[in-house]
Amino acid sequence: MLPVRRTTNSWLPDIFNDFFDNSWMERPTYTAPAINVIENEKEYEVELAAPGLTKDDFRVRVDGENNLHIEMEKKSENKEGGKHGRYLRREFSYEKFQQTLLLPDDVDAAAIEAKVENGVLHVNLPKIVKTPKPDTVKQIDVH
Repeated sequence: MLPVRRTTNSWLPDIFNDFFDNSWMERPTYTAPAINVIENEKEYEVELAAPGLTKDDFRVRVDGENNLHIEMEKKSENKEGGKHGRYLRREFSYEKFQQTLLLPDDVDAAAIEAKVENGVLHVNLPKIVKTPKPDTVKQIDVH
């Protein structure tokens, strides 16, 4: 099957489309992965789409300014050919990605955990458990 060119209502002549839509002009081979952030009473959870990646492809850290850094790098050979053919368009690849999120004040940074499961990186951000302070009223005897 041959690729189909979409018709556009552009004011530019087709020669410009032909110039920019060719195989000799390098295009980026990555897209940013989707990120979800979920909150409940006890925690926040960050989910990052990571199909085909393993725990060794990630680096997750918290810096001194309370920022969560998620870095992802997939080191693989760039195989354009193979038994299935060559890519005509390739946006299904994550080469390198970095995301920084400012942590809310109620996150217990010492208890953050991360795991990769079913193509998703899960970063669990537990909230600080607030214990109610005991009543600080002290009865003073009058003598």
